[in-house]
Amino acid sequence: MQNLVVAHFHDGHLVKGLSMDVGPDRPVCHVRMDSDDTVAVALADLKALFFVHDLDGNPDFVESDQPVEDDMRLHGTKRITVHFKDGERMVGLTHRVPHPTPFFFMMPIDNRSNNIRMLVNSDALVDTAA
Repeated sequence: MQNLVVAHFHDGHLVKGLSMDVGPDRPVCHVRMDSDDTVAVALADLKALFFVHDLDGNPDFVESDQPVEDDMRLHGTKRITVHFKDGERMVGLTHRVPHPTPFFFMMPIDNRSNNIRMLVNSDALVDTAA
């Protein structure tokens, strides 16, 4: 299955495209960009990898940090707030806290988000609160 992804690197640059080989246990994934070039992305170099609905997103959209009561994603998940070293804060849902691996998946708490889920690099975090 092809996934639209936006790779956010520690240094702030982005790579956008399609990927089919992402996994928290794999050190590298490959992203095919619009130019048809494919780049190898080391997960350790990332702040997070965002799986998205649309590569352009909506820069004017402000995500809520509160869930919608009838959101089915709330069943079997835990609320988590992550604070990145670059100052960004994200509120989402995850299946396990604390995370036993250096990379973990979370979903945005706002079900209207362009993000579907995020693969977060724990090394990019200052703090995590459940």
